[in-house]
Amino acid sequence: MKLLVITQKVDKNDPILGFFHRWVEEFAKHVEQVTVICLEKGEYNLPGIKVLSLGKEEVRSRLKYIWRFYKYLWQERNNYDTVFVHMNQEYVLLAGLWWRVTGKKVTMWRNHHAGNRLADLAVLFCHKVFCTSRFSYTAKFKNNILMPVGINLEIFNLVDEKLEQRKRKVLFLARLSPVKKPNVLMAALRRLADWDVDFIANFYGDNLPSDHDWAEALKQDVAGSSLAKYVSFHAGVPNYQTPDIYRSHEVFVNLSSSGMYDKTIFEAMACGCLVLVCNQNLVGKIDDRLIFKEDDFVGLAQKLKELLILDSTEKNRLLCMLQKYVAENHSLELLAKKLTTYLKELNKD
Repeated sequence: MKLLVITQKVDKNDPILGFFHRWVEEFAKHVEQVTVICLEKGEYNLPGIKVLSLGKEEVRSRLKYIWRFYKYLWQERNNYDTVFVHMNQEYVLLAGLWWRVTGKKVTMWRNHHAGNRLADLAVLFCHKVFCTSRFSYTAKFKNNILMPVGINLEIFNLVDEKLEQRKRKVLFLARLSPVKKPNVLMAALRRLADWDVDFIANFYGDNLPSDHDWAEALKQDVAGSSLAKYVSFHAGVPNYQTPDIYRSHEVFVNLSSSGMYDKTIFEAMACGCLVLVCNQNLVGKIDDRLIFKEDDFVGLAQKLKELLILDSTEKNRLLCMLQKYVAENHSLELLAKKLTTYLKELNKD
């Protein structure tokens, strides 16, 4: 099977999308050939894999992106039989009909709670659609398949168990954006401070240009309050640098809705963090003490307090359960094998 991968960015140093570099490497182990078309490229190391950029790193012009996209599809038409579009349904809308007419197998990875008629049309062009959350918009379609999250356990693991150095340290690692809800965590931390609970909280992440004013207001609000002595903000870091950040914190908090199923939840688990999530996909999968009601900052504060004061024996028991869950259900190796198996089955039809 010859695979064409279409994605937003190939850059191992990107704080948000850097993980996909390792995904491409793993996919290549299971197929004959991989070609990648990306909107933008940065630093990468993918021997034997052709990476074609639409040129966002050079110029901002949608017309040029579209022209190059069709140019590459024609140029590489004999070098792939299967298409895997990662997250960006626009590419399926632009070329899905042509792919179907020319006999290409079309698949898409789309993992988000929101959707519309354009998403419906993109799904219609696809032979298979993949997501990780049963609350994702595409989960309702018959051609959708639930997949593992895909965590690289060679990088994300607990190599140092100096738990005392991580004690009472709370981590938020995501974009500073309303959709990631750092403000809800901030409200919970204010409640912890009011309860005289001792903690340190670190927020790692950049903001999109459209969220600049919102993120700055959040930071200024903290700087002008009693939370300033507890909370620190840090820039986003490349995905491959995040394991050390996870390992230096005791609790990781994720506030995304159930339709998103952020991979950071599982990276944190694998690196030895206790996690606090509102994601309903994990109900019945992990301990109930690690799940809070979405947007309930008081409930989050209470559960956070309980975790921070939990005895070390029980903390270690929870950590082992979380690491085992990730290893058995959400490893990158498992994802690559499962995904490429489905893609190969399509090519038998």
